[in-house]
Amino acid sequence: QPENLQKNWLREFYQVVHAHKPHFMALHCQEFGGKNYEASMSHVDKFVKELLSSDAMKDYNRARVYLDENYKSQEHFTALGSFYFLHESLKNIYQFDFKAKKYKKVTGKEIYSDTLESTPMLEKEKFPQDYFPECKWSRKGFIRTRWCITDCAFDLVNIHLFHDASNLIAWETSPSVYSGIRHKALGYVLDRIIDQRFDKVSYFVFGDFNFRLDAKAVVETLCAKATMQTIRAADTNEVVKLIFRESDNDRKVMLQLEKKLFDYFNQDVFRDNNGTALLEFDRELSVFKDRLYELDISFPPSYPYSEDSSQGRQYMNTRCPAWCDRILMSHSAKELLLKVSTD
Repeated sequence: QPENLQKNWLREFYQVVHAHKPHFMALHCQEFGGKNYEASMSHVDKFVKELLSSDAMKDYNRARVYLDENYKSQEHFTALGSFYFLHESLKNIYQFDFKAKKYKKVTGKEIYSDTLESTPMLEKEKFPQDYFPECKWSRKGFIRTRWCITDCAFDLVNIHLFHDASNLIAWETSPSVYSGIRHKALGYVLDRIIDQRFDKVSYFVFGDFNFRLDAKAVVETLCAKATMQTIRAADTNEVVKLIFRESDNDRKVMLQLEKKLFDYFNQDVFRDNNGTALLEFDRELSVFKDRLYELDISFPPSYPYSEDSSQGRQYMNTRCPAWCDRILMSHSAKELLLKVSTD
């Protein structure tokens, strides 16, 4: 709904820029063009032009924009978009050319789209099909760029990991099969970042990790005093729905669970105090605690917000709310941040 949402989104974005006044800014987008990208990709160019030419961004005299718009390429399309804005006060900034293996000074504003495979200023990869075979054509992958500001080099990686295909399957095991798929894909990206082809530098990985709460543990906690009813398909005997009812209180329905339904009667539990009570079930990053660091989470679950813009603070009842969208970093990047804040 670009006519409806773009103006509001940009206003919020400009307010954040004005409040923080960053010298170097990275904006990572996933699912560029939306779910109906063949029809909607035409709106993307208008969005980019507005962003680059707006009065709010006039102090950013250099920019790099990388858009994977080549949706006709089933083999390569990731729908990722990475924007980088450099403030005029920033003097010496260089970007790494992965093909020439050397840094180049950043000047002017440049937009790269359609086929990013031929752009030497980034690395882009779509995950192999066999990572998530039940999804016929996934758009998941990553884009990596490398920067150097006054002799400080770092990688910025825009990532989109695999989703949960079924709430019922996610509920069956702990940890779920889907978290295992995400674990494999994220491990693949981290191994690529630190392999032997290039010098190792600090790195930040941010985007849609699709991390989910441990579904089995969440349901068992939210419905600890409930009784469960199982509904099966008449023809296949397959479980198609689970209904959790309070043992007393007129057997009030607390939770209904289907493949694409997570209907819990009280959404406030996910919003109160930024959902802190549920953070203990956010466990997918623990596998990478030796490789990745994250600042404390101080925002409510970022997914799945309603797609009805008039209900922007409501969650859809399709999935259990979770902290899908994150900023993670290497331990050397964490040290850089701490050094900057104390020195």
